[in-house]
Amino acid sequence: MSACLLVIDVQESFRHRPFFTPAGLPEYLAAQNALIAGCIARHIPVLRVFHADGPETSDNPFSHTSGQVRPLDGLADFEAAATFTKSRHSALVGTGLDVWLVRHGIRRLIVSGIRTEQCCETTTRHASDLGWSVDFVTEATHTWDMVQPDGQTLRAADIKARTDTVLQGRFATLRTVAQALQA
Repeated sequence: MSACLLVIDVQESFRHRPFFTPAGLPEYLAAQNALIAGCIARHIPVLRVFHADGPETSDNPFSHTSGQVRPLDGLADFEAAATFTKSRHSALVGTGLDVWLVRHGIRRLIVSGIRTEQCCETTTRHASDLGWSVDFVTEATHTWDMVQPDGQTLRAADIKARTDTVLQGRFATLRTVAQALQA
């Protein structure tokens, strides 16, 4: 089965959001970089997806004008087989990614990137619903703590566990970096 790696929203924009902390970032980047290197070594195409939306002003870190819609510092430098820019949560909405995947005979997606529960999970669900086989590599996704409606903090580790729970067996196969590279 032909596969490709999606590297979703691993961009500097997040450093400029109020919730950003470096907690867990080194471990995430090590896993993400290992996954990229492993895919490149196996001739698996690596696709880059950026998120850009909102007003095109320098104070919006998700606008091209800001200069922050670029690879996150610490991400391995790689030549993407293709680069897509999205303005929605799913990388498959309005980007042409689906057309690229079909044209290249891709049937299996390996999902990685930022934010675990947002764009990575949404893309996974969407891809599964459209018929792609999806490997979700949680250790190669990253997110931050969030404040729940009741004011309590929901830890990033708990967000990842919840994402794993709702995706496993329904929308994706959960894999470690090593497992994704062996599959």
